Amino acid sequence: MDHVTRVYCTILQRWRRASSEPPPLVLPHSQQTASPQPHTFLPPAMSKPYIIDKCPGSELTFTNCAIFSTVDDFITKSIKYVIIKNPRGIDYKISVIHSDQVGRSRVTFNALHRNWASLPLNQKVDVTPIPEGSLDSIESIIVDIDFFSKKKISNDPMDSECITNEFIQKFTGILFSVGMPFAFEFEMKKTVFSASVKEIKVFDIANQVGGTAGVRGGITGRLLSTTNIKFLASEHSAIVLVGKNKGYTSVISPDWDFTKMGIGGLDNEFSTIFRRAFASRVFPPDIVKQLGVRHVKGILLFGPPGTGKTLIARKIGQMLNATEPKIVNGPQILDKYVGESEANIRKLFADAEEEEKARGSNSRLHIIIFDEIDAICKQRGTVGGGTGVHDTVVNQLLTKIDGVEQLNNILVIGMTNRRDLIDDALTRPGRMEVQMEIGLPDEKGRVDILKIHTKSMRESKLLHDEVNLKEIASKTKNFSGAELEGLVRCAVSTAMNSLIKGSNKAEIDPTEAENVRITHDDFLSSLDDIKPAFGRSDFNFSSFFPNGIIEWGDSVREVLQYGNLLISQIKNSTKTPLLTMLLHGAPGAGKSAFAAYLMANSDLPFVKICSPEQMIGYSEMAKVQYIRKMFEDAYKSPLSCILLDDIERIIDYVAIGPRFSNNVLQCLLVLLKRCPPMGRRLLIFGTTGLKDVLTEMGMLNAFMANQHVSVLTKPDHVMVALQELEIFNSNDLEKIRDRIGDRRFHLPIKKLLMIAEFARQVDEKERLQQLLHRFEDEGCMFLDNM
Repeated sequence: MDHVTRVYCTILQRWRRASSEPPPLVLPHSQQTASPQPHTFLPPAMSKPYIIDKCPGSELTFTNCAIFSTVDDFITKSIKYVIIKNPRGIDYKISVIHSDQVGRSRVTFNALHRNWASLPLNQKVDVTPIPEGSLDSIESIIVDIDFFSKKKISNDPMDSECITNEFIQKFTGILFSVGMPFAFEFEMKKTVFSASVKEIKVFDIANQVGGTAGVRGGITGRLLSTTNIKFLASEHSAIVLVGKNKGYTSVISPDWDFTKMGIGGLDNEFSTIFRRAFASRVFPPDIVKQLGVRHVKGILLFGPPGTGKTLIARKIGQMLNATEPKIVNGPQILDKYVGESEANIRKLFADAEEEEKARGSNSRLHIIIFDEIDAICKQRGTVGGGTGVHDTVVNQLLTKIDGVEQLNNILVIGMTNRRDLIDDALTRPGRMEVQMEIGLPDEKGRVDILKIHTKSMRESKLLHDEVNLKEIASKTKNFSGAELEGLVRCAVSTAMNSLIKGSNKAEIDPTEAENVRITHDDFLSSLDDIKPAFGRSDFNFSSFFPNGIIEWGDSVREVLQYGNLLISQIKNSTKTPLLTMLLHGAPGAGKSAFAAYLMANSDLPFVKICSPEQMIGYSEMAKVQYIRKMFEDAYKSPLSCILLDDIERIIDYVAIGPRFSNNVLQCLLVLLKRCPPMGRRLLIFGTTGLKDVLTEMGMLNAFMANQHVSVLTKPDHVMVALQELEIFNSNDLEKIRDRIGDRRFHLPIKKLLMIAEFARQVDEKERLQQLLHRFEDEGCMFLDNM
């Protein structure tokens, strides 16, 4: 024995004596067997060079150990574990056995270990003994296995419990490391597996709770006879595992962070999708099989454009531990040649079918994403033409998702803005059974979206501290996610434009470019450029009341009060999702002005006006489609208000005949009584000058409230109106009051405004006479005292 070896043995003996009574390790009752002993003192590391050689025999190959000579005087039979430092200087821990087939100063490994640790033959490596007490013990281990020889593949199911028993019998006490490949001979089936360690968890002695050791992730550890072992079929493996010890790969990627998804305002929707579509895939396949359920195969995302449907589909593809998603646009499926469209559908499912046949329950999840799925899945029988291509494409897709030969390894995600066009058979349970509306974000969601789109400029200190995203969110009601992104881009453009020099050439000072800051005013000014598709109408409401609302009497205040109460009710009451009010009265009484004034000051996010002038030249069916679309858009907003102005003109009523459009009338009757979807509320104002006609048509009863809009009937009414118009001075007003006396009127406010403005055009001395003359001429004044 050389001097170095003697010194090492002396130090090792002293160290063992010093640590002969370590503190006890308390394991769970099921784990109380031979356990590692913790040590706070390790001897100095001493190593010796060895030459790498081939493994001398197949029996030694399956031990998965480093093999030394039985007469080795450095790595003696008492040493069970060593550290191998490869020529690159990387350390690998491995178990040790001895054989008389190995020469002195040589160490042998099987081919798997040599490739894993980069150990070339006939090269020298440094070997250092490891004290047993310094090693962790494995609490659980996950192992990927496959057939060692691709020529000897068996289709027989492999019982994972039997594999576990043999595995423990052969490898108890052996060191395993994450990523370590090894060979395993399964004698029961006379099969050899190639395996690799995927995950290890070891006992955490340092953090014992209540006398029980904790568990932590590990790199290397010793296998115990009570270690929890799970086997997984390797990727693309044909092995079929059964039994309780069969492991499974979680459908959620292990490194996925839900907090970094970048989906603003869609937390509830995404949680519902996860609960409905992926909860069953998180559980072990055996448990799901015992429950007798099949995984969800399809998800349909629908809603207004720009609300995040495609974004959610992308994030689902990223978070799932699956194959690369196949993303196709609906129109790409269609082909000009007969039969090619159906073939394109079959190609999308070909990989999933092939893997399902080869690997069964071990197959990975295949994701297929259809954007604009309504292009290929319209209601069967609704598309004209002799080929019937759309119908056969729908049939082919239905067969692949849930046909005779069902696939359990697919997830089809469809996205559309027109859910009403989708064939009903596609949305039944077993196909696209999870249907989720991705609606317009609420205020909290808009804040989240704005934070996402301003994150980069905020981190780069380019966003001014005065920018109040909550205030911006409160001013962007019914903005979709895409429109909010456009708002941010517009604000950035506004800030950049302020630094561009006003000259013949568009140029900027480089030093000023670095000082660009996005301010709150940039966002506010951008609100004039970005208009939400489902927001307030671009129609100029003030054109209905250019002179404002003149409160000439109690009847005006009554109309405004009643309308404001309905607006308050639709905002605050969840028990009345639909409210309808008809304003009727003589032509020119101000019905449209009152309705427009109430809507303009309602602060409702969605306000639209349906007037006859918008449908000039429309056919009967075009009118029906226009009105229906307006209501469908209103249903997408949490709070909405629609004005049906001059209803008798909308339905094409004329007294001669009489004639009216029955299709438009029936459309309005249905929509006036149709409640909006759950969680949405709608207020409808209607105006008419022919109440009796609507009564005969049965429309009057369709409105929940009827409010009469009066005309001016008393002298006081006229005087109040003229005083607010500020056309006449106080002396003229007194003369007018004396001239009118106690006479009664039947004067619409619109006609009074016309007469007053006409009088304004003449000389101030003649205004009074002109006004009274127009009164008489227009037949507005009853000359006899009442």
